[in-house]
Amino acid sequence: MTTLTHRTRRTEISKNSEKKVESEEDTNQERSPENEDSGDSKDIRLTLMEEVLLLGLKDKEGYTSFWNDCISSGLRGGILIELAMRGRISLEPPTMRKKRLLDRKVLLKSDSPTGDVLLDETLKHIKATEPTETVQTWIELLTGETWNPFKLQYQLRNVRERIAKNLVEKGILTTEKQNFLLFDMTTHPVTNTTEKQRLVKKLQDSVLERWVNDPQRMDRRTLALLVLAHSSDVLENVFSSLTDDKYDVAMNRAKDLVELDPEVEGTKHNATEMIWAVLAAFNKS
Repeated sequence: MTTLTHRTRRTEISKNSEKKVESEEDTNQERSPENEDSGDSKDIRLTLMEEVLLLGLKDKEGYTSFWNDCISSGLRGGILIELAMRGRISLEPPTMRKKRLLDRKVLLKSDSPTGDVLLDETLKHIKATEPTETVQTWIELLTGETWNPFKLQYQLRNVRERIAKNLVEKGILTTEKQNFLLFDMTTHPVTNTTEKQRLVKKLQDSVLERWVNDPQRMDRRTLALLVLAHSSDVLENVFSSLTDDKYDVAMNRAKDLVELDPEVEGTKHNATEMIWAVLAAFNKS
C-alpha cells in the first residue's frame, strides 16, 4: 500500500429512495444507535462496498485508477463485513487450538435475504460450503484467486459493474460509454457529488475533528470503511483535498489505526471481530 507512506498528489483526484427490500432485521440493525452517524444522509443508504467504490471512482471520468490492483479484494472484504454487521455471518468462537482470527472459520448465522444481490450470492456460497472456510480463504475465493479449478465457482463476477449499477439506481452515478482507442468501456461518472463529499467529509472528520484515539469508541461502520479504504488503496482520494498539515495528521492517524494488532483489538469488549479479521487477512496477503 502506498497511500499511508507517501503523499503523491495525483491528478486523478434527485436522490432516489432505495428500492431494495430489506428484511426487518436489516432495518432494525441499520437504525440502531450503534450504526447511526449524525452526519449520514437519511435518504440514501449505501453498503460498505458501494462506499468503497464511490471513493475509488474518478468523479468526471467514472472509473477507478488503472494502477489500483487492490480494490477488487477490498470490495470482497467489504462484503464479509457487511454480512457480519447484518447478522448473517460470524466467526466461530475461539478455542485453545483456534484462537487467532485468521484460523477461525466463517459461520452462517442466517440465510435470510438482504435485498442486495452480491450479499445474497455470497450467502448462498457460504451456506453451501463444507467444510467451512476462513476469512482470508473467502476473500481469495470471492476474488477468484485460487488454483483449485473446482472452487472457481465461488468467484463473484462483474462486481464493480454491479455495484456501480446499484449506485446508478440510487441516483449517485450515471452510465456513459467512453472510447479508449482500441476498445469502448462503460463508465460511471458521479452525478450526486453532494453524497460523495458527505462520505469524504465523514472519513476526514473521523481522523481529525472527531478523532477519539480508540477504535472501540468509533462508529463501527466508519471504522470498517477506514480499514477497507486503506486495503483498497483509495485513502489518498479521501485526504487529498486537505491542507498539508491536516493531510499529515489524517494520514498518520489512519496509519496508526490500521497498524494496530488485529488479534488484540478483536478481543476487546464490543469489538466487531469481522472488521479485524479482514484487516488481518489483508495484512498477511
